Amino acid sequence: MLEYKFDTQLLIEGEDLDEDAIHDYLMENIPGDCLIAVGDEDLIKIHYHTNLPWQVLEYCAGLGEIHDIVVENMERQAGGQHG
Repeated sequence: MLEYKFDTQLLIEGEDLDEDAIHDYLMENIPGDCLIAVGDEDLIKIHYHTNLPWQVLEYCAGLGEIHDIVVENMERQAGGQHG
């Protein structure tokens, strides 16, 4: 069994985005691992393994427009099922 079940990926489009601040907020406030937050002040790509994907989406939606959202259940994938 995985500690963090959901692979959560999305793009945040906005103004004056700060990838370091986003990274730090997610790590400090939403439990998970394998976090990647990369981009520039206009577009950030997020990839995060967590059990609380809705909290990641809610936080990111507060920063700008979110799109290309993917939330996959990695336990189902490991069992050969669709995530």
